[in-house]
Amino acid sequence: MQHAIPLSLENIRKLFSKKFLLVIIISIPSALLADLFNIPLAWMIGPMIVVSIAALNGFKIFMPKLALSSILIILGLHIGNYIDQNLLNQMVNWIWTTIIMLGYIIVSIVIVSKYLQKFSGYKEKTSIFSAAPGALGPLMILAEYEKSDLSQVATAHLIRLIIIITIFPFIIVNLSTSDSLELQKFDYMSQNHWDLVLLIIASLIFIFFFDKAKVPAALLSGTLVASGVLQIFDIASYKLPDASINFCLLILGASVGCRFANKTVKEVANNSFHGLVATILLVLLGLIAAFIATFFVDNNFLTLILSFCPGGIYEVAVIAIAYDLEPDFVAFHHIIRLLFILFIVPMILRLIEKTKIKN
Repeated sequence: MQHAIPLSLENIRKLFSKKFLLVIIISIPSALLADLFNIPLAWMIGPMIVVSIAALNGFKIFMPKLALSSILIILGLHIGNYIDQNLLNQMVNWIWTTIIMLGYIIVSIVIVSKYLQKFSGYKEKTSIFSAAPGALGPLMILAEYEKSDLSQVATAHLIRLIIIITIFPFIIVNLSTSDSLELQKFDYMSQNHWDLVLLIIASLIFIFFFDKAKVPAALLSGTLVASGVLQIFDIASYKLPDASINFCLLILGASVGCRFANKTVKEVANNSFHGLVATILLVLLGLIAAFIATFFVDNNFLTLILSFCPGGIYEVAVIAIAYDLEPDFVAFHHIIRLLFILFIVPMILRLIEKTKIKN
């Protein structure tokens, strides 16, 4: 059985494997080089591009699940700092954006799946899995169960993720009135470090139960709930060094690149054009949803754009943190999106099956 935190001797050994060491060796220089040229989110985009190229060229690379799990917890603790009583009071006002999110997902799946069926030759079920705006991991499990083309589903989502991670930071940089997060002068060592221990223990407990309950993105949602509960009741609070975000960025970017390890350049090229068109459609629909949301909430429009961004919950959350665009609001809507997708996709598949039986 796969757990949210794959803690085992075998997975610990993988942290010291040559394949992972190679990922780190090529990721750090690429991040520094991207940072030198002032590329937005350099510590994520640099490693993502270089590791993707290495993977497609047959290099033996690997991203241990334990490494990815650890940085997702760090990311959750960062966002958890935004959770307080004021946030709970605001969530009542987010019911309308939640409803808009539901409509966005349904319209997106219908329109994009029809495009993929008509122009790229995807089969019906494969097109639906490929059209869903996010939730690649859970969708891959469902796609395998439904005997869909896993390669097409994975490539469609990965192409979309790379486009979003590469393009969105440039959009934010050009439209945002504030600069990216700068290292603040904060005495981290003066904090009560037992609070951090307590936060981590509470997070692990919530992650365990969320994983058992099959809550999507258990690593992030579990850590957020743990942080929120402890902070709202004034039990524990801890601010992680801002520099730790760079570590999260590097691992997330490299992990995207590692997903191309079993793919060929030809395979990716064949799906890239239609993946690009599908991404454009999803982004346009997301922009429309974000615009509609402006009539119901007073949030920054860039925050709404990130909230309705089609996929990459962890990557988008990092962008929200880096540019201080209400990470709590963004993370909440992406978790809701995951829940809706996992509820809506199986329903659509069942409706299709019932329609075929009647005909």
